Amino acid sequence: MLSGNSRQPVPGTTIFDSVQARKGYALNKMCFSFNSAANRVAFLRDEDGYCARYGLNAQQREAIRSRNVLQLIEAGGNAYYLAKFAGIFSLDIQDIGAQQTSMTKDQFKAMLIAARF
Repeated sequence: MLSGNSRQPVPGTTIFDSVQARKGYALNKMCFSFNSAANRVAFLRDEDGYCARYGLNAQQREAIRSRNVLQLIEAGGNAYYLAKFAGIFSLDIQDIGAQQTSMTKDQFKAMLIAARF
């Protein structure tokens, strides 16, 4: 039996805990800013400047440039805030799930449908 504070790690999964939350604070704060249409426009106009404004580190900036969700999560990104970033590029949660599972979006959708039955 597991105690309340022990957890079984899932291979290949980055657990969003207090360490990751501190690591990703600037990244998540920036992604939260994308609730504002003006901020989304400002980001698209000058991505590097916008990242600098929020103090993103080199790992986070590279993950932003590559649009790689797994790198963003490893850099401290929280899935809920990263969805705001993905939305700028018209990506939805299925696009993100496809990236996380190394599938195409159509393959990921088919997997979800198959799992329902």
